[in-house]
Amino acid sequence: MGFTVWWLGQMEECQKKVHEELDSIFGDSDRSPTSEDLKQMVYLEKCIKESLRLTPSVPLIARKLSEDVVVGETTLPEGLTVVVVPVTTARDPRYWERPEDFYPEHFDADKVAGRDPYSYIPFSAGPRNCIGQKFALLEEKAVLSWIFRRYHVETKDPFPQNRPIPELILRPSNGVRVALTKR
Repeated sequence: MGFTVWWLGQMEECQKKVHEELDSIFGDSDRSPTSEDLKQMVYLEKCIKESLRLTPSVPLIARKLSEDVVVGETTLPEGLTVVVVPVTTARDPRYWERPEDFYPEHFDADKVAGRDPYSYIPFSAGPRNCIGQKFALLEEKAVLSWIFRRYHVETKDPFPQNRPIPELILRPSNGVRVALTKR
């Protein structure tokens, strides 16, 4: 969630679209979002997914192979532990129009439909993916909608000065320093 705030605080046009979307859903109301409201937060969801593409919470995913796997001309034996780095596929130009840019349009329906599903794996993939993925997205939309309905966000330590650092989870090297201005 912090990275989404951090990215949107640097991307004025994207933040403006989020504000417009939330204004169209809530108007001047201060009410909590309903499940129907959350479904309507299409652009905010694209921003969340784009943030997770560029800065996934988990920098490494380790798996033990349950059978031999052939990669090119190399056979990886059953029992071998392999490590997947989600950001490598998430920045592969074969799958992403603007791989290094924060570009929520990467998640337009037509672009998603034509892309390898394993090119975007911030929640892992396959039979051992994160069971809380949908809940996490809903929770993030609910919290971020509360923030962006009330505030304009400006990132104080933008990329590239504040770089993501891989530890147990990915974190910004200087933290998420932002200025909130009442809308």
